[in-house]
Amino acid sequence: MKKSTRKVVRLTQGEKMLYTLGVFCAVLTVFIKVFSSASISNLKMDIEKMSYKIDSQEKKNQSLVMQVNELTSYENLSNVLKDMGLAYNNENIIVVK
Repeated sequence: MKKSTRKVVRLTQGEKMLYTLGVFCAVLTVFIKVFSSASISNLKMDIEKMSYKIDSQEKKNQSLVMQVNELTSYENLSNVLKDMGLAYNNENIIVVK
C-alpha cells in the first residue's frame, strides 16, 4: 500500500493572526462602505427636501411681490384716492435717487 504523499501545511501563530486580521479588515471595509452609502443617501434626501421647500417658498414670495406691485400701482392708488375723496397732487411727490 502506498502512503499518501500529501504534506500537511501547518500555519504558524503569526500567519493565523495575519489571515484573521485580513478577513476582519475586509469585513469592516464592507460594513463601512454600506453604512456610509446609507448616510450619504439620507443626506441627499434631506437636501432635496430642503431644496423643494426653498423653491416653494420662493414661488410664494414671488406671488406676494406681484400682489404688492398690483396694490401699489398708479391706477389702484388713484381709485383708492377717489374713493376716499382725496385728490392726486403731483407737486407733493418727491423722487429720491
